[in-house]
Amino acid sequence: MQQWPADKVERRSIKTIIPYARNSRTHSDEQVAQIAASIKEWGFTNPILIDIDGEIIAGHGRLLAAQKLGLDEVPCITAVGWSDAQKKAYVIADNKLALNAGWDESLLKIEFKELGDLNFDLGLTGFSLDELGNLFDEPNFEAGTEDDQGKLDQLDPKMVTCPHCSAEWDLREHGQG
Repeated sequence: MQQWPADKVERRSIKTIIPYARNSRTHSDEQVAQIAASIKEWGFTNPILIDIDGEIIAGHGRLLAAQKLGLDEVPCITAVGWSDAQKKAYVIADNKLALNAGWDESLLKIEFKELGDLNFDLGLTGFSLDELGNLFDEPNFEAGTEDDQGKLDQLDPKMVTCPHCSAEWDLREHGQG
């Protein structure tokens, strides 16, 4: 049976963990704070993936959050026998594959509604207030009125010039504006 890194989780001192110098994924202070809040609420649910030398393959943001929380140890899993190419590729794949997922917005709305009814802090989900507002904001496809769009004869003219004879006319007068 093949051994997987996730078969064995062990705690390691954060002092022994080495960030990958060329990690192309960035973590803003706000996002690190979100990860830290998540760890504070639920604990460490996703170990940091390291190689046999202790260099991070996946989990840079989790390490930053652990440091922000003042943790001395974090759970780690070790990738044994991976080539340099496999490690470099996984640094990218771990982040990109998650970004390729989508959302079932109707189910997401149900979950957020229930969480709100339970008075749970929705900020812990990583969604901003703007994102939540957009999720629940239903677009209005009703026809506009003169009150919100203005009267046709009060709009600026839409002048066009004929390329052949140089005649000018207002498109509104010909039912095209």
